[in-house]
Amino acid sequence: MTIEHRCCETGFFIYIVVIVFLVLFAGMMSGLTLGLMSLSIVDLEVLAKSGTPKDRKHAEKILPVVRQQHLLLCTLLIYNAAAMEALPIFLDGLITAWGAILISVTLILLFGEIIPQSVCSRHGLAIGAAVAPLVRVLVWICFPVAYPISKLLDFTLGDRHVALFRRAELKTLVDFHGNEAGKGGELTHDETTIIAGALELSEKTAGDAMTPISDTFAIDINAKLDRDLMKLILEKGHSRVPVYYEQPTNIIGLVLVKNLLTIHPADEIPVKNVTVRRIPRVPENAPLYEILNEFQKGHSHMAVVIRRHDMTLEQPSSKLGGADVKVDIDSEKLPRDKSIKMRPLQKWKSFPNNGINSQRSTSWTRSKKWARDVDADVLQMDESPLQKLDEEEEAVGIITMEDVIEELLQEEIFDETDHHDENS
Repeated sequence: MTIEHRCCETGFFIYIVVIVFLVLFAGMMSGLTLGLMSLSIVDLEVLAKSGTPKDRKHAEKILPVVRQQHLLLCTLLIYNAAAMEALPIFLDGLITAWGAILISVTLILLFGEIIPQSVCSRHGLAIGAAVAPLVRVLVWICFPVAYPISKLLDFTLGDRHVALFRRAELKTLVDFHGNEAGKGGELTHDETTIIAGALELSEKTAGDAMTPISDTFAIDINAKLDRDLMKLILEKGHSRVPVYYEQPTNIIGLVLVKNLLTIHPADEIPVKNVTVRRIPRVPENAPLYEILNEFQKGHSHMAVVIRRHDMTLEQPSSKLGGADVKVDIDSEKLPRDKSIKMRPLQKWKSFPNNGINSQRSTSWTRSKKWARDVDADVLQMDESPLQKLDEEEEAVGIITMEDVIEELLQEEIFDETDHHDENS
């Protein structure tokens, strides 16, 4: 094709303007293809809700444009291809054919690909928000051609799935945002530890957080609250003491130490004559989240962990309610003067009732429920025998609110009842 326009003619300048426009337009389509298509819907929704005011405004403008991603992709690629194909035609009217090919490739590569994509990859959010109205117009113009192709892609490839992180990936992401990782994150060590503990809590069970039954301190329900026993209980410094019947592994309830303040040791009142509260029973494989939810109800912050010997019949429990935790306590005329049995102590802690409850507005309602159900949480001593574990069941430990909180914080909770090693 011969040269149609030479320098300084009117047509020459028109061609120059068209060529510049095509290069810039192709560059903008190429940059937007990378910038907009690299923005995840999840990322934009996060920025729209919790980003900086500037980022929220940008994300809100971009979200309606990128929701139909295949339609947007087809539109941008169609316009980009049209601009790049038209560029050599106008260059051929100014210079020779081989020169038009060489210059068009150079202009497209440098100003239509490298520079626009480099800029949009770094500032894609701001640029995408600025040109969002223009992109909507382009989508509308190209809709008859782009829409059928996008629907074909939806049918063959499926809609683009939302990229959500798995627990392990989210935990690693949190670690990267910690200030100790050296990547510019602002999360402290305690914040990353607590978040990681919350993510891992769903994978842990009662068996992972319990205190073994051999390391707990419990008293016989037939024991007398004489001076020696009262002194021992006070020396332990616990707010709750488990109570067993016949053997230390048959935990049937617990005694609140504050209820013993009015008892005189000289009276030697049997433990069965004081208020003994029911203690829930949970399977060893019960998730800690479910145990935490039950502890939040306020009826008990301590539970017995049960292991079933016949594992083939065991059904994983997702809740603490039901047969696995209901304590149907019966009583009998207990033998007198039965010697007291003690278990070695490792540690029992007391945690404030309102420390874990994030729904503070419901605390008054729960207090009323507790007051209404308080009699149902107390063992009723009558002529029937006290409950014993089934043959296929075994009490292997005790779990408390503090044990669950320790797994959440991934740190030991120390209080005035703990003995610190000065050499540690």
